[in-house]
Parts: sequence; C-alpha cells; structure tokens
Amino acid sequence: MRDGGFSTLPLSENIGYRAAVYIEEYGLSHGLRAGGAIVAATAAEHSLVLCTSNAKHFGVIRDLETRVFKP
Repeated sequence: MRDGGFSTLPLSENIGYRAAVYIEEYGLSHGLRAGGAIVAATAAEHSLVLCTSNAKHFGVIRDLETRVFKP
C-alpha cells in the first residue's frame, strides 16, 4: 500500500523470528532492541536497503544491506 511515497509492509512470522534472532545475536554486544530488530528484519526479509544514521546497531547484521547517513 502506498501513502505519500512510503510503503507499509506487514509483520510476518518470518520477520518476527528473524528479529528474535537479531536480538539474541546483537542485543548485548551492540545494543539492538526490539524495535530496531523488527525494522532490520523487515528490510532483510524484503531485500530492502535500510537507510540509518545508526551504524552501531545495524552495520553488524550480516544479511542486511545498510546505507549510513548523517542527519
């Protein structure tokens, strides 16, 4: 669904599972929390590039392509 140039993507079982794995792997070492894990898992599941200013949390995730920007 498109609204103002943005797409809304549904939360799926695969996204939830992947987010839980990300929290397990990167929660303590890189401070990744539930919200960030869900965003990262959604991007990874849909083969999307995640644009972020937070390289610490997202840059370490192997199966996630990121683009870092400075706000």
